[in-house]
Amino acid sequence: MDTADSASTGEDRGRTRTGKRTARRTQRASMADVARLAGVSSQTVSRVSNGYEGVTEETRQQVLAAMNELGYRPNSAARALKRGEFRTIGVITFNLSTTGNMRTLEAIATSAAQEGYAVTLLPVAVPTQDEVRGAFSRLGELAVDAVIVIMEVHLLDAATISLPPHVQVVVADSDAGDRYTVVDTDQAGGARAAVRHLLDLGHRTVWHLAGPEESFAAQRRADAWRAELAGAGCVLPRVVRGDWSAESGYRAGVQLADEKDCTAVFAANDQMALGLLRALHERGRKIPDDVSVIGFDDIPEAGSFLPPLTTVHQDFAEVGRLCVEGVLRRMRHDGVEHGTTLVPTKLVVRDSTAPPRAAADE
Repeated sequence: MDTADSASTGEDRGRTRTGKRTARRTQRASMADVARLAGVSSQTVSRVSNGYEGVTEETRQQVLAAMNELGYRPNSAARALKRGEFRTIGVITFNLSTTGNMRTLEAIATSAAQEGYAVTLLPVAVPTQDEVRGAFSRLGELAVDAVIVIMEVHLLDAATISLPPHVQVVVADSDAGDRYTVVDTDQAGGARAAVRHLLDLGHRTVWHLAGPEESFAAQRRADAWRAELAGAGCVLPRVVRGDWSAESGYRAGVQLADEKDCTAVFAANDQMALGLLRALHERGRKIPDDVSVIGFDDIPEAGSFLPPLTTVHQDFAEVGRLCVEGVLRRMRHDGVEHGTTLVPTKLVVRDSTAPPRAAADE
């Protein structure tokens, strides 16, 4: 009897969708169990699991139904070893708090998913050679096919850190295109456009609220600001520096509010511009009547600032897409050379910039 048999063997008897009787074991189902239940060979189960062609739709549905009934899950690690790839991209980043890094990471994850790849994130707290070497080692243990490094700080360009030569790597936001495949926003082009916009409005010079000194992006934007002013024959004001946060922008704004000849400020990111706007407002400096302010990033909230912020738009989605495209091409040995791909920026003019009072009154 079925009941007696179940008691003696520890098995429950059931019926498949085809009406055949089978045993549901409490132990984990194997490929052979699925094949037996579906009435096919183990090779056919393997082909269905791996998405290969050559299996009729009826057979595929029969195998999938058997997998579902038995609770069978294919061994992804074994499949990866057999194919020689894990369909996973590792991402190493040194800072998860900045808008640029977070949006770049989001874009990488989205683009990777569209290509059928998962993303494994590994934050590195201290950007040193030992930490980077350890990060690559850990990613190796986690079984990734290639690595994207979001390296905003000055490391690769100063030869402080070198990446393992045997790993397929693409670097975002770095000045190491002579040794690696690099994807970056056109930092200099965007900064020049911001300064030129303010000068074209009639401002005699432009102050700069810069990012941290160790930041590659901050240096590129500051260098371009300096070069644009020099090219226009303008007086070069002192640099006021922040740390990308709105709080640091507020502190800088307290200083700049006392500079009576300050009629225009280029902030190296939108968050610092937000703090700057608040400080100037609290000290009675009207935006843009007394001081024009322009940011960089074009974060989603930039249009809701008071007043709406003129800024430089970064195409983070394109940066992420090109990083994934580049690393996949390197994996496939598709003729990818070292060098830097720059993603263009776009000036977005809103209400925080205007001609200075003197020019407007003429």
